[in-house]
Amino acid sequence: EMEWRDFFYSCGEEGLIKGWCCFPRNMSISAASDSDESDSSSDEADDHDHDKKPKAERNNSRQKGRHINKQLSATNQIEEESPYGPTNTYRLPVGKNAYSNAFHSIDHHWSINQFATASSDASVCLWDPTRSSPITTFTNLWGSDDTVTTVRYNPAERDLLAHCSNDRGIGLHDTRTASALQKTIMSMKCNCLEWNPMEPYMFAVGNEDYNAYTFDMRKLSRPTKIFKGHVAAVMSVGWSPTGTEFATGSYDKTLRIFSVRNEGGTAAHVGSNSTGVARDIYHTKRMQRIFSVAYTLDHKYILSGSDDTNIRLWKARSSEKVGQLSAREETSLQYRQALVQKYVHLPEVKRIAKSRRVPKFIKKETEMARVQKEKRRRKEGNVVKHSKPGTKGFTDEKAKAVVKTID
Repeated sequence: EMEWRDFFYSCGEEGLIKGWCCFPRNMSISAASDSDESDSSSDEADDHDHDKKPKAERNNSRQKGRHINKQLSATNQIEEESPYGPTNTYRLPVGKNAYSNAFHSIDHHWSINQFATASSDASVCLWDPTRSSPITTFTNLWGSDDTVTTVRYNPAERDLLAHCSNDRGIGLHDTRTASALQKTIMSMKCNCLEWNPMEPYMFAVGNEDYNAYTFDMRKLSRPTKIFKGHVAAVMSVGWSPTGTEFATGSYDKTLRIFSVRNEGGTAAHVGSNSTGVARDIYHTKRMQRIFSVAYTLDHKYILSGSDDTNIRLWKARSSEKVGQLSAREETSLQYRQALVQKYVHLPEVKRIAKSRRVPKFIKKETEMARVQKEKRRRKEGNVVKHSKPGTKGFTDEKAKAVVKTID
């Protein structure tokens, strides 16, 4: 007997939610489909000699043609009920236009049989798989009519839901009271949101300003940390099961790994935590824009889905050996890591530990971003310098990311 954990759900812009089973269903229908195909082929052979028959027999052949169409429709129905087809289909009521009910995101609850969707009609819906319509719908999200692009359940608080929308907002919902809790408006739109699995009060978002941000849900007025390095919009974020790092996929065709704290003492962590710089960068010549990233449950591998219709498997630690380490290998590895930590203050060691080969256009864009940043700093400094004392001041970079909060 199958449980609800054996099923998963998908959504699309055609306005349909489909439920799928992880295991193929009964294969006994294949024999019925074979018999239907043989019957339809024999009927088509009889209809081939249509012109050679008299008028009375032609009427019979037309009736047979109708019978063939019925059999074909039955065959199509059997194909829809194939062992690898969807088990259930859900849709919203018809909206004002064909695209008003397009789904952009779906997420299943961590502990109960329930899932949430984000659609183009500026609403967040909660669904029970046993019902054909939503059980709860969040509309008029803080007075905004913009499309909701991402929705995610909190791993610990079973009644807490977060979403991102096209009005540059990040919002929290309480599903018990069907009410909106708090919302923050950022300077640019967020494309993705993921909760930290080990510290569920923290979440990370990927933004259109080429940065990733981590927030504490208790204080949405200010991000806790900014993670930089991408030269295009961050499209996806995926947390490690350990909660100590996350991977980002970007429109610049690179995958980067960021650490949120300095634990482990390896060379890859050197200098990567205080500055919010990626500890590792993955790219290939053929890989295109990355729209999805995820860690495996053993946190040793990362999966990425890109615009070139490929799924790639990466090692979370590029230099880590695949397989079991012997005692001698493990001792040697720990010794090398201890040496790096001891002499990391030396310029030569620091340069080698931080250096990563990146494509040429990434270097050009990074240099251009550095020049633009220096220009903005110089301009802000001149404004403060030549203004009346006390009227102008330097603005913190974290404060610039958030425009306002709405309760």
